[in-house]
Amino acid sequence: MANAAIIIIHVIVSLILIGLVLLHAGRGGGLSDMFGGGAGGSSAGSTVMEKNLDRITVLFGLTFMFTTILLGIRMQ
Repeated sequence: MANAAIIIIHVIVSLILIGLVLLHAGRGGGLSDMFGGGAGGSSAGSTVMEKNLDRITVLFGLTFMFTTILLGIRMQ
């Protein structure tokens, strides 16, 4: 029962993480420009939107790592 819950959380987190990575600005600005990430221009440095996107991505990345390790331990 607990394994099923962890797997469901893992799948949801992985899909959200894919979406967050796609939102990040690459060389050309990326999809984050659609949500106001490019309003300051590239000379102004990182905007608040990009910093928040980075923080959220790290949070979901750590959650993904934690669920991966947890599943690896529980499946043995």
